[in-house]
Amino acid sequence: MKNSGADGAMVFEPGYLEAEKGDTVKFVMTDPAHNSVSEVVPEGAESWSGAINKEITVTLDAEGVYVYKCTPHAPLNMAGVIKVGEPTNYDEAKAAVEKLTAAAATNKDRLTDYFSQVK
Repeated sequence: MKNSGADGAMVFEPGYLEAEKGDTVKFVMTDPAHNSVSEVVPEGAESWSGAINKEITVTLDAEGVYVYKCTPHAPLNMAGVIKVGEPTNYDEAKAAVEKLTAAAATNKDRLTDYFSQVK
């Protein structure tokens, strides 16, 4: 969770990640005033809501696509995508990406670029 990174301002690095079922992902706060909150998770997976300025570790319990955001910086399209195994909830995840992108004031292509890597 960074104020500035390879993909511009207000980013998760990496913004797209492929993982295996059962893996854990730790969201590390590099700069203050960020969090990680799930927007959509596959059926059978637990959603998460990290506190501002706190790291959070998430276990990826189900195959599918996980879309997440930073609550205070969602208008800047600070969001990301994790794919675990088969994208079982592709349509639901795509709708979430479209909703977040439509609401974003800047970085309009970032999240759709991440999601385009889901195969």
